[in-house]
Amino acid sequence: MALSPLDIHNKEFSRGFRGYDEDEVNEFLEQIMKDYENVLEENKALKNSLKETNDRVSHFNSIEETLQKSILIAQEAAEDVRRNSLQESKLIVKEAEKNADRIVNEALSRARKIAMEIEDLKKQSKVFRNRFRMLIEAQLDMIKTDDWERLMEYKPDAEQLEAASDVE
Repeated sequence: MALSPLDIHNKEFSRGFRGYDEDEVNEFLEQIMKDYENVLEENKALKNSLKETNDRVSHFNSIEETLQKSILIAQEAAEDVRRNSLQESKLIVKEAEKNADRIVNEALSRARKIAMEIEDLKKQSKVFRNRFRMLIEAQLDMIKTDDWERLMEYKPDAEQLEAASDVE
């Protein structure tokens, strides 16, 4: 067990015949007591300072550990975001390619349909033109016949007119 300043102060020595000078011993003990008390106070202060420093180091170690975990979590989150973005971009590209293929196929289908309609209209136009030409030629042939000349020369018979009016 360590000596306290009070133990030093209360220490009494036995006296011998030619012992030490009591005042010198007491003065020396007094000096040792003060120095020892200072050492103990300094030791106590250093222990408190060491405890505070250890607490701070422990706190900083805890902060460091938390920061490292946070960095790892942030890196994992960033990797997840990157991976998800990559997957999403691939899906968007696939969807765009599907839409583009669908649009191109629809356009080709419509172009074929329009081309077929154009061919059909050309055929109908040709048929119409031939029929119209035949109708006009038939009308021209009709106009060129002698029947028109005979109609112009036709003179009604008076007896036939009277008979026709009597019938009515």
